[in-house]
Amino acid sequence: MTDRLAAQIAFLNEADRLKSVLRASRLHDNSRFENSAEHSWHVMLHAFVLAEHAPDGVNAGRVMRMLLLHDLVEIDAGDNPIHGDVDAAAQDAAEQAAADRLFGLLPPDQAAEYRALWDEFEAAETPDAQFGKAIDRLTTPLANLENGGGSWTDYNVTLAQIDQRVGTPLERGAPVLWAWLRPKLVTWFARHMT
Repeated sequence: MTDRLAAQIAFLNEADRLKSVLRASRLHDNSRFENSAEHSWHVMLHAFVLAEHAPDGVNAGRVMRMLLLHDLVEIDAGDNPIHGDVDAAAQDAAEQAAADRLFGLLPPDQAAEYRALWDEFEAAETPDAQFGKAIDRLTTPLANLENGGGSWTDYNVTLAQIDQRVGTPLERGAPVLWAWLRPKLVTWFARHMT
């Protein structure tokens, strides 16, 4: 029991470092950049509140667990914004190595369970993972609509890029939410980015 508890505490202590990982997205009030721990909390809250808009068969509890774990790899790999210029293969390798290290801190049964949830989220092939990915992509546009454009202006993002990078996973995992969001994006981009 002592070794198990020590491993769990070591993992939790390491997870605290997520609070120090700054993201490219800003808070709704535009006062500062958010950190990855704040994002993890807020994206879980989105999944909890918006679960009724998930496709049939989605288990919101599993989705929230995936969302709780999905950004832990940023402790080692950093945050790479979806509109940034990133070497996808190098980023994937860094995230896989981070997942190995971080989940490897846990007792073997928890390590296997949590890593499987993380892998499922990354693959985005199950309805739960697809809804989780959709919710993850929803939060930054909502913030940018509130804060005057945020990362869209920083990265010179176009509506076509939003359609591809945000719309595709939203339409796949939460079509009701995409149908609600897209007209708001069209209006914002017509007013601010022409």
